[in-house]
Parts: sequence; structure tokens; C-alpha cells
Amino acid sequence: MTYDLVIVGGGIGGSALATVMARAGRSVLLLEKSEQYEDRVRGEWIAPWGVTETKRLELYDLLMSVGGHHITDHVTYDESLAPETCEAAPLPLGIFATDVPGPLCLGHPRHCQTLYDAATAAGAETLRPVIIDKITLGASPSVTYTHKDRQHTAQARLVVGAEGRQSEVRAAAGIPLHQDKPHHWFAGLLVENVKGWNPTRQAIGTENNFGFLAFPQGGDRVRVYGGYALEEKGRFNGEDGARRFLEAFRMACAPDNAALAAGTPAGPLFSYFNNDSWTDEPFREGCVLIGDAAGWNDPINGLGLSITYRDVRMVSDILKATPAGQQPNFASYAEERTERMRRLRFAGQIQAALDMEFGEAARERRRLYHERKAADPMLGLHGVAIMAGPENAPPEIFTEAHRARVLGLETA
Repeated sequence: MTYDLVIVGGGIGGSALATVMARAGRSVLLLEKSEQYEDRVRGEWIAPWGVTETKRLELYDLLMSVGGHHITDHVTYDESLAPETCEAAPLPLGIFATDVPGPLCLGHPRHCQTLYDAATAAGAETLRPVIIDKITLGASPSVTYTHKDRQHTAQARLVVGAEGRQSEVRAAAGIPLHQDKPHHWFAGLLVENVKGWNPTRQAIGTENNFGFLAFPQGGDRVRVYGGYALEEKGRFNGEDGARRFLEAFRMACAPDNAALAAGTPAGPLFSYFNNDSWTDEPFREGCVLIGDAAGWNDPINGLGLSITYRDVRMVSDILKATPAGQQPNFASYAEERTERMRRLRFAGQIQAALDMEFGEAARERRRLYHERKAADPMLGLHGVAIMAGPENAPPEIFTEAHRARVLGLETA
């Protein structure tokens, strides 16, 4: 059988694209390797600009119907600032996108399953678990796969790589992946039975040799992340690693973190290093890449889902606008994504330098940054790129001159 699309990867990006294109009347085969979705310790927070993309894709109401939870304000803590000073003026998160009260949170396994089921309901053929045996691209794309111990080959007008960082479609297309050097370690954990944390408030902060982020998921659940230096690779190894990780959240600068430390681990503790990756051109003849398959942003920004939903919206718009029998032109998608990722890479580098570097020099840098930012809000505009979308921040903030201003690196 020949399909309009064979999508390899039935996670959030692949399932969202399958849903949108099946609703548009295209024949879609969606192939997912896992038998069930598991907690991957990421992929649960959508920035306001990403929420706008879910609305444009007509998926927002679906996500809200299965437990989507909005966060409405943000507090930044730091060891150089008194907690009451930080909490006196929380940042309202409804200012970054029209009709969006703030970031949207939804547990990763439920998010994936909801979209996979939506793709099935829209008419896509959805198969799992599947092993990909061979991918052929070019003028006559096809995917050979094994499902229920039987091998099949599906012909396609287009193959979509949506299977994440180790993309087999990207490898088959010969698309090179660029990566920068890791900056710090990042660990994440889902915590439940959290009593005393504002369920609509997210927070970030740094004290001593640990930086934290906290994102309420609704009810008494909070997803927490912690950053620490590369040389501390095994800091939270061992059977009691999750408990030691939570204890690191007890900070004098953020008293409410005690509620997080007292919570109950509700999933695995995973650690990974933070870095950026990108492709120069996320398509070849017969295929296109979306989400992490096309390159990812430093998780310090938390923008994996927002990037993926923008990818899905742009690729689906191009596919729906392409007349029958013609090949889609993804040049505009590649151009926009390249600049989008460049800007987000820049914003992430600034954020990591401020919040995930440790020691006396880093502490003093943060102290001076907070002091100078109070007088010059322009120094915090990389946050606009993260929350409102990189295209909505002034282009001059993505320059070395601006980086030097933010980090206090100007030469005399």
C-alpha cells in the first residue's frame, strides 16, 4: 500500500502530525517502537508560544481535556537575593501570548497516548510496537518494518522522521547532526505528595553548587530539575539518589523548596548533560525531520515541545498547501527553523551561564546581573525569546555584544 505519509516515531511530534494530516484527509501510517509510553523525565512543559501552536493545530482543547495544567506566574530565586524580594513581584506568564494564561503542563506518557489515540480516531493507521528494518528515500520512499513478527514494506510519498535524537530517518537521509559541548549535568524527577507549593507557580534558582527548576503538573505533582557541574557526574547515583537529589532542593534562598524536598518520588531519576544540536537542512528528497530528529535546544530552556509543535504546524501547512502529485518544498521550514534554533541556542547559553555555573565568580556574576537588570530590563530579554518565541525578541539581543552586556564581559 502507498501512503501519503509514513511517520516514523509515534511520540508527541509524530502523533500530532499524524492527527493533523489524517484530519486533512491524507493517508497516514504511524509507526511507534514502544509498546507503552514511559516517563522520559522531559517533554511536559509547553512555553506560551508553543501553546499558541497547539491552538493553531486545533489540539489545545484535546490536551486540556485530559488534564492540561496552566502555570500562571514565575519566580527567580538566587543566593544573592532575599526570598521575600524575589516573591514580592512574581512575573505574570499570561503576557507572552494572546489568550494564553501561561505555560501548559501535561505528563509525557499521557500526552503521547492522547495524541496517538487522536491519530487513530482521525483515520491514521497506527502500529506499535514496531521495529524499523530499512528506510529507503529518494524518488520512491519506503519503510520496511516488523510488526507482530511479520515484516512489511510500506511505500510512501513522504517519510517523516519524528523518532527523536537517534533518528533512523535522519541517518538514512545522511543529514549531519551538529552538537556543541556539554555545559552541565541536568537531572529530573517527578515528585508527588507535594504540600505547600503554589500549583500555578514555576520557579528557578541557584545556591552553592546546585541550580533548580520546578514546574507544577496539577494536583500535588511537581516536575523538578536540578543542574550541577560536569565534574560531579555521579553525584546522585545509587539507590538513595532520588532522595539525595530532593534534599539538594533545600535552599535558604527558596524556603518553599522544603515542600519539594519532602515530596515522594513518583518516577525515575534520570541525569543527562545539557547541550544543543542542530541540522543545517532538516529534509532531503523523500523525507523531512521534525522535533528532536531535526536537532534540539539545550533543555535549560525547556522548549522541546514548543519547538516540536512549531515544526508540526509548519510542515503540515506546507503539506496541505502542496497540490496533489507535486513534491512539497520545505525550504521555508528549513530557513525558519535554522534561525529559530540559532536564537534559542543563544538564549540557552545565556541562561546556562547565569543559572548553571557555580563558584565564587559565577555567584558574583549573578549578583551583578540581578542588580543591573533591575535598572535595565533589556538585560533579561533572552527570557522573551524563551516565553514568547525567538521571533518576538529584538534581533540585537542575539549578538555577542548583548551577551557581553548580560554577563558583564564588556572590555574596558
